[in-house]
Amino acid sequence: MSTIGILPVKSFGAAKQRLSPALGAGSRQALAQAMFSDVLSSLRRVPGLDAVAVVTADRVAESAALGERVEVLRDTELAGQSVAALIGVRHAQAHGFDRVLLVPGDTPLLDSGEVAALLRRALDGGLGAVVVPDRHGEGTNALLLTPPEAIEPAFGPGSCKRHVAAARDAGVPCAVESVPTLALDVDTSEDLELLAATLESRRGYAPATRGALRQLQRSRASRRPPVPA
Repeated sequence: MSTIGILPVKSFGAAKQRLSPALGAGSRQALAQAMFSDVLSSLRRVPGLDAVAVVTADRVAESAALGERVEVLRDTELAGQSVAALIGVRHAQAHGFDRVLLVPGDTPLLDSGEVAALLRRALDGGLGAVVVPDRHGEGTNALLLTPPEAIEPAFGPGSCKRHVAAARDAGVPCAVESVPTLALDVDTSEDLELLAATLESRRGYAPATRGALRQLQRSRASRRPPVPA
C-alpha cells in the first residue's frame, strides 16, 4: 500500500504567534524552522512511507525540503493548515497513492519507529481513518487517511472529535490512537517548557530543536544583569 507523508508548513516568520510573550520574532522563527527540520528528517526515515511532500509558501522551508530531496507543493491559497493539507491530499490522489499521513511541523519529538508501527496497525485493522490526538486529547497531531479523500481534514481546536465525527458520518472505519512522540505540539510557553524538559531526558531526539533551545538559553543568559560582587 503506497503511502505519502504530507507536512503543511506556514511561513516561519508568521509562526508561533502564541509564543510572543516568551519569545521575540527572531527566536520564534528559528524555533519553527528547527522543529520543521526535525519533523521532516524523522518522516523521511519512516519505514512504510514511500514519499514525503511539504506544502508551503515559505522560501526557506522550500529550500530546506528540496535539500532533503523532498517534493515541495506550493501553498497558493495561504488559508491555514486544513487547506494546505487538502493540497497534499489532492496531490496524493493525482499520483495514485493509497493513503496519506498528515503531520504538522511542530511535533519535533516524532519517532519514526512509532509512526511506522501506526501505519502497520492501521493496515492490519482495515482502518480508513486514524486520528492521533495531542496531549490534551482535543487537537489532531496526525491524521492517516485511506484512501486520501476518506474524510476532509479539519484541523484546529476540537479537531480530534471533529475528525472522528466526520469518519462516522462518512461510514469510514476510524480509530483514535495515542502516539507518545506525536502528543506534544508547541503552541504555548507551557508546551515549550515541557519540550525543553523532555529533551533533557531524551538523548538523540530532535537535534535541530535542541540546538535552537540551547541558543535561546544562551541568549537569555547573556541579557541577564551581572550579579553584584
